[in-house]
This record gives sequence, C-alpha cells and structure tokens, in this order.
Amino acid sequence: MGLRPTALCAMLLTASSLYAQTAAADDPILPASIIFATSTGYWEDDGTAPAVQRAPSAPQPTASSPATAKPRHGYYKLFAVRQSDRTAKIYLQQIEQGDGGPAITSTVELQELNELKPYVTDIRPENSSGMLKEPGLFAMVYLKTDPDAESETWTVVIDEFGEVTVGKASN
Repeated sequence: MGLRPTALCAMLLTASSLYAQTAAADDPILPASIIFATSTGYWEDDGTAPAVQRAPSAPQPTASSPATAKPRHGYYKLFAVRQSDRTAKIYLQQIEQGDGGPAITSTVELQELNELKPYVTDIRPENSSGMLKEPGLFAMVYLKTDPDAESETWTVVIDEFGEVTVGKASN
C-alpha cells in the first residue's frame, strides 16, 4: 500500500516535467516574422569604438566612457523580417559576446536593400564553418524585387575597420 502513493507521486512528477518541457517548446523563441537569419563574422575593439551605425531606425545606446572601457568582441547577425505585404526588411546586428552571454550592441536597418522592397529568398554567410579569425563580415542576401522574377544576389560586407558596404554581387 505504501508503494502506491510513491508510484503515484513519481508518475505525477514525470507528467509535470513532460508538460513543462512541452510548454517551453511552444514558447515563441524567434518571432514568426523572422524569415531568414545568419550569425557570422567577427569584431573586436578596445571598448571605446562606437557600435555599427547606418541611419538607425531607433536611437542607439552610446559607447561607454574610456575610463570604464574594456576590450570587447563578438559577431554579427544579419536577418530578414517579413512585412504584411510579403516583402522584407533586412537588419544587421552587432552582438557582443560577454561574460553574461551574447548581448545586442546595435541594430541597424540596411536601407539600400529595404528601399528595393525585396522578397528575400535566402541569407547566407560566406563561411559556414564557424567564427572567422579575421575581423569583418561577408554575407549574401538573395532577393527578388518582383515575386515572379529570378533572385538577385546582393552582398553585405563589413571590413576590418567596421565600414559597412552593401551592393549587388558582380559574378
């Protein structure tokens, strides 16, 4: 008789842990409007450099003062957000890899691409083998300006100085 309450308790604990895992799996970790994303590239600075800025759509945090600056490093994230008209807006984020885990340093809208009102079909990094050893970013955005047309390839490049260049690929 003493075994029954123990077995019942064990079954309830197992069921509750399964339910907790199911509920966690249903949480929207990534919004449904994010249709393509890639994390790639590498950046590092002495802590006094400004975040990547290109006509940001929202005010960006200011860089820390030199007295409290410490070296920092991270990677970039390039992603497309689907709009209600099926076109997309493309954003570039600078992610700092700190002691507390990744944190967004800046988010900028890539106006050169967004002005095209693109239908994004893919975003890919140049190198999918992991973090690069040289600072910068090279990624390709495949898009259409007409939903029935062929995709065009555009490149997003960030050089070792943090200069962002967006242009049509010249194959």
